Formats: sequence, C-alpha cells, structure tokens
Amino acid sequence: MELARKIEILAESAKYDVSCSSSGVENNQRQGTVGSTAAAGICHSFTADGRCVSLLKLLFTNACIFDCHYCINRKSNSIPRATFTPQEVADLTMDFYMRNYIEGLFLSSAIIKNPDYTTELIIKTLEILRNEKGFRGYIHVKAIPGTDEKLVDTLGYLADRMSVNVELPSRESLALLAPDKDPYALYKPMKQISQTKNEHSLVPAIRRRQNFVPAGQSTQMIIGASPESDRQIVKIAENLYQKYQLKRVYYSAYIPVNQDSLLPAVDSEPPLLREHRLYQADFLMRFYKFSADEILTVDKPNFNLYLDPKANWAIQNYQLFPVDVQTASYDLLLRIPGIGPKGAKNILKARKYYTLHVADLKKIGIVMKRAQYFIKCGNQTVAGLIHDPEWIIASLISSKQYQVLKNLNTQSAGEQLSFFDVEKFEYQKAKEQRLLLAN
Repeated sequence: MELARKIEILAESAKYDVSCSSSGVENNQRQGTVGSTAAAGICHSFTADGRCVSLLKLLFTNACIFDCHYCINRKSNSIPRATFTPQEVADLTMDFYMRNYIEGLFLSSAIIKNPDYTTELIIKTLEILRNEKGFRGYIHVKAIPGTDEKLVDTLGYLADRMSVNVELPSRESLALLAPDKDPYALYKPMKQISQTKNEHSLVPAIRRRQNFVPAGQSTQMIIGASPESDRQIVKIAENLYQKYQLKRVYYSAYIPVNQDSLLPAVDSEPPLLREHRLYQADFLMRFYKFSADEILTVDKPNFNLYLDPKANWAIQNYQLFPVDVQTASYDLLLRIPGIGPKGAKNILKARKYYTLHVADLKKIGIVMKRAQYFIKCGNQTVAGLIHDPEWIIASLISSKQYQVLKNLNTQSAGEQLSFFDVEKFEYQKAKEQRLLLAN
C-alpha cells in the first residue's frame, strides 16, 4: 500500500482519540480565514502556560484483534486496514517537523497480534526517532493494556507523556461493550507509571539516567455509549486523579459509528453539552478544590444543563452568600461564580493595600455579571441582598442561551440536577414578552 493511502486511513482512524486535547472545532468555512483544528492528521495540544502545540496524530495500525462494540476499528467492521512500519512513522514525523508543520507526535494504536508485539513496534519507532534521528520534540504514546511491565518501562523513558484509555466508566459497561478487555489490565499500567514516577521523584535529578514520562499520564472516557450517571463519571475521574496522579482525564462524547443494539442509534446526536459540563466539573476538581460529592450528589446525580456546575453549586448553597471579598479566604473566593484562581489571587493581593470597592473588582479581572449576586464589599452589597435564587438563575441565563440549551438538552426535567422549575421559567419569560408587547 502506498504511504499516502496509509496516512489517509490511519490519520482518519486516530481522530476518535481526544486525549491529546484536540478542540474538535469545525467552524473553518469562513472566507479569508486560515487553518483547521479538526483536520485528520494534525491535533492541537495545549501547554500549562496556554501555548498551542501542533502534533502529528496517527494510529500505528487499525488492524485490531479486539471487537469492542463502540469502536470504528473493531475487527468485525469491514473497513480499509493499514499498518505503518516503525521507519515510516519516524520518517513522517521528521519530515513534518523539519517543515515546521508540527512540534511533536501523538501515536496511538489498535492491537495487532498481541499487546507486547504492538508495544515493541511503538518502542522501535521511538528508538529510531530519539536515537537515530536525534528527535527531542514532544512525544505522546499509548500504553497498551496487557503489555509486559518491562516494555511499559522502556516506553516511559522514550516518551514525554503516556496514556491508558479507560474508555468506559464502569466494569459492567466494559464487560458488555468491550468483552475482550480486562479491567485489571487497564489500570495496571496506570499504577506502574505512577509508582515509577514517584520512585524517580525521590532520586536527585543529577543521579537520574533519564526522565520517566516527564509530562505525566492521562486517560480518556467515552461519554454516552453506556448508562452511567454524571456523578459516577466524576467520581471515577476524582479517584484516578488521587490514586494515579493523572494530569488530565479527557471526556469524549460518543459519536455513533456502528449499528449495534447495545449502542445509541447511528443518527443520534453526540452528547456535546454533557461533555462540556464534565470538563467544567473536571476543572473545578483540579483548580478550584471542589470534591466530586460537592458537585453532584446521590439524590441528584446528573448535571443541570442550564447552569454550569459552579453556578449550580452556588445556587444550591445560597445560604453561604453573599461573601465579603475583603475578608474571605482564598478557598472561599474560588467558590464564587465569576472568580477564578487568578481573580482570587488578585483580590488577596489588592486588599493588603486598600479597602476594595465594587468598581475595583472589575478592574482586577472579576466577571461581575456572574459574581454580583454572590459578593459584597464590606457593608456594600453589589446587586442588593437578593433572596430569590430563581430570579438570579433567570438573570444568569439569557433568553437566547436558554433556547439554545433547551434544544441541546437530551435529558428530561426529572433527570436534571435542576434547582428551578422549567415550566415556571418559560411562563415568566412569556409573561415578560407579553408586557413588552402591551407597552
């Protein structure tokens, strides 16, 4: 098979793996604009300081021995198959890098023959890149579940980041939709990577022969292919962060690609809004010191699709507000809608030198449109002392935004973590419109 055809097949097959931070934005049809964030073959990762890094994104092979129901590359699917050689991937990476198209490589793979054989091919690829071609750019590779520990260890010294995709949130869903996969084999490489990194952290840098997975590890969960609640997914993510020190958990709205009675219909829409809410909850856990139990409860296990998780928590706990920004702790400031880590730090810094007023908050980066209902400056309240959370919710959501979310909402009102009555909200909006027409 010609190399160009292999690239076409294997770059296309790789697009369903989102654990490299691809944005998935496809709005690139406007005349006079340049670039694409969704084209197969190139993905966009983002560094801790916000820089966008372009990566060559490929599958080593899509000839898989597994028959996972949700996967386009399952062995029972009749699709074109292709497999690179290690030399081909190494040459492609260097050609793209030397032309300044990319800054690194994201290499995943289906399982060909067995996990050890697949991992050996990936190791050979990275050895050519690192040792023969002298490539020192960023490399993110998949650790294949079921691989021998020594091979995982070797791979960790060649790659910058590794990831083991959990794929489905529960053992029951794995048994149903991915019967070839062993849940124990999924978590074993995660544990090994975490332990080895911890051991390396105890060794002085000058005595280490090499860095082991210096950019850490990540994973991906598919959302919407199985019946788990949002709370179950958030709890699993929290456990992964705490137990294996993961850098990121990525959430991928399930795109129906196979006709299967166990999966959503092929013509059903991916749950993109649900995916968005999961990312928001994930940021609350990583940067805002929220626990999973605070975000979602046993009684209300699914997200409010009309309010982001932080605003929803604030409404649910409105008895804690308004908070005095002049005296509140950093952790409490982080709980206020409209105030992020940077804004909270700016408040702590500014109030050392002078008494804060409402006008000062906007200048130091506070989103007052959201924060005004939850804060005060000394004795000065911003939006007045409002004791009607439903009124606040109506203010936080514009009519246009409400209609957009209503169209995207795939949950019934009973399934939502909703503080307010949707019908009452619609009635209120209709009443306001009638009054406007009457005047």
